[in-house]
Amino acid sequence: MSIGTMIALGLAGVLLIWAVVTYNRFVATRNRFQNAFAQIEVQLKRRYDLVPNLVNATQATLRHERETLEAVTRARRDAMQAEQGARRDPGNEMALAALASAEATLGGSLGRLMALVEDYPELKGDDAINRLTEELASTENRIAFARQSFNDQVTSYNTAIESMPAALVAGVSGFRRAAQLVAVSRAEEREPVAVNL
Repeated sequence: MSIGTMIALGLAGVLLIWAVVTYNRFVATRNRFQNAFAQIEVQLKRRYDLVPNLVNATQATLRHERETLEAVTRARRDAMQAEQGARRDPGNEMALAALASAEATLGGSLGRLMALVEDYPELKGDDAINRLTEELASTENRIAFARQSFNDQVTSYNTAIESMPAALVAGVSGFRRAAQLVAVSRAEEREPVAVNL
């Protein structure tokens, strides 16, 4: 075997090892952002479980505010459906945009419900409602941290697959850019859930 052939085989071996290592790095970063999305799902489920309890706890007092209670219930249902769509492909821009919009609508509806709770002293002084609103506030914070972690992981993944020369391996291997979970731009949907104890 000639020296030229040995050098060519050596370079091919090094190139193959580099491609495999690069591919594995993409898999690892993709798995991290998918895991980060799973953490968002955990917190969203927690929120979705709290909403019916809060609606039920306030329903008797807020009978005449039926429209608000129905809006919260409807927004919860829509958010759960959007979350299921995003779960199938957590890097899909359209799925994440639908989730962000549905979550913003739910947040706005919850904000209106919490404003009503503040207007009724019998609700404001109820221990069960106070515990639920405290849990909801805690969950909102957890969701915010989980979203930040998800977006950080997506940034790492996108940087890995877009950097040269690794982008060549990403293109050949079918890795595509993942979308971040961004805030909805409509002002009325960006209002945070107001939880006053």
